Amino acid sequence: MPADAIEVGRIADAWGIKGWFKVLPHSASPEALFSSKRWYLLPSDRAVGGAKSPTAKAAAASTTAAKPVLLKIKEAKEHADTVVACSLDVADRNQAEALKGARIFVPRSSFPTAGTDEYYWVDLLGLDVFNREGVALGQVKDLMSTGPQTVLVLAQASAEPGKPATERMIPFVSAFVDNVDLPGRKITVDWQLDY
Repeated sequence: MPADAIEVGRIADAWGIKGWFKVLPHSASPEALFSSKRWYLLPSDRAVGGAKSPTAKAAAASTTAAKPVLLKIKEAKEHADTVVACSLDVADRNQAEALKGARIFVPRSSFPTAGTDEYYWVDLLGLDVFNREGVALGQVKDLMSTGPQTVLVLAQASAEPGKPATERMIPFVSAFVDNVDLPGRKITVDWQLDY
């Protein structure tokens, strides 16, 4: 598996009879699934029984060995609220069903380039957040979609031993976010400690 592999979805089930499968993307915008023709699978912990194809056998073996399976994608497209895909390695419904539950990873380097003032969530995780006065507010530990906007969820370690980390939420909108410096691993915001 590539060192920059990011989990982008999970195989939900077989779709149709010709080896297609349904994917539940982790993002509302599944461009990463469409931009890569090589998906790496780590199957779920459930046992895959009755595997007859090389891909299904590899998936079953990797359940216990935790080795990724490379799946060469022939086509992927949106369908309702999910994504459906087919692979050169999956010939029929039985083989597609054997992949059910597998987690899908793609190399971060294959993601489409983000536009101006657009960021992938995975790139924001772990960034340190400071206000305009240079006061540390915490580190991005998660992002939450609230519908119309995204919210940064920050954690700041307590200065007192044994005391839990402080959690802070800041809307990720231009009214509060002044600058995102990905190379510098820093976000500057118009926010105060007592908000």
